[in-house]
Amino acid sequence: MPFGPASLLGVERFSEESEAPLELLSGDEDAKKEQIVRAVYKQVLGNAYVMESERQLVAESQFKLGEISVRELVRRIAKSYLYRSRFFETCTRYRYIELAFRHLMGRAPVDFQEMRDHAERLDAKGYDADIDSFCDSADYQDTFGEWIVPFQRGWRTESCATLQEFTWSFQLLRGNSSSSLKGDLAGVSSKLGGAAYQNRPLPVVPPSSIRTTGWSFRPLRNLQDAPTRLGVGAGEEGITYRIEVTGYSANNVRRISRYVRSNRVYYVPFQKLSEQFKRIHREGGKIASITPVT
Repeated sequence: MPFGPASLLGVERFSEESEAPLELLSGDEDAKKEQIVRAVYKQVLGNAYVMESERQLVAESQFKLGEISVRELVRRIAKSYLYRSRFFETCTRYRYIELAFRHLMGRAPVDFQEMRDHAERLDAKGYDADIDSFCDSADYQDTFGEWIVPFQRGWRTESCATLQEFTWSFQLLRGNSSSSLKGDLAGVSSKLGGAAYQNRPLPVVPPSSIRTTGWSFRPLRNLQDAPTRLGVGAGEEGITYRIEVTGYSANNVRRISRYVRSNRVYYVPFQKLSEQFKRIHREGGKIASITPVT
């Protein structure tokens, strides 16, 4: 069971999911098989939306006919162009490896060596061999076997091997974004970053609030962070809101890469919130958090 409020830990979506693993049993009806297919897509693709034209119909049919197992269905989807184009070809090397651990193993890497092993395998044997190394591993077999849909582990179903793995799991899971990439402030860059190379834990902090800059807001790197105040204290009730925004192009110049992000902070009175929201969206920003200033 959870060890703290899911809303503070940033894992609301996972806390609401069923605690019992989804497993195909002998004699299960077609409706259960369809439920498992949907669950496999959701887990392997990181909760991303899948169009009908993108579904792996041959693999689905083979599974429903009993020709392949749940594990083989997971393997087929992970090797498909659907997965490869979203998470391998568009992401940095270690971002892909992080996501593959999350999607296929339901956990974070134990240490940098485990990530490095996959990077070396990619160079030596290629993408398909790397996917096989996840699905054919003893860890996968011991945890999910042939018939259980992979699920997120490590913070409610079992103990992590180390404190480092525990904190890395939160780094990869936190946030109720619509998918592993869309809405994630890290984009295609590694979320573990230098912590992975140094084999060190990461702090587990609450979301952004009045007094803290938490996991839902990423600080500026090379830009000057100058909070912008708009009529502080000018509201009818004297209530002002702190709005953290990400996704702006640097200095409003032409975006070199759509993954370059910067942040800004606004202090806005209540009656001007709607106007400010429209301005932020018009300029291409994304609101990370809104908190009252007391």
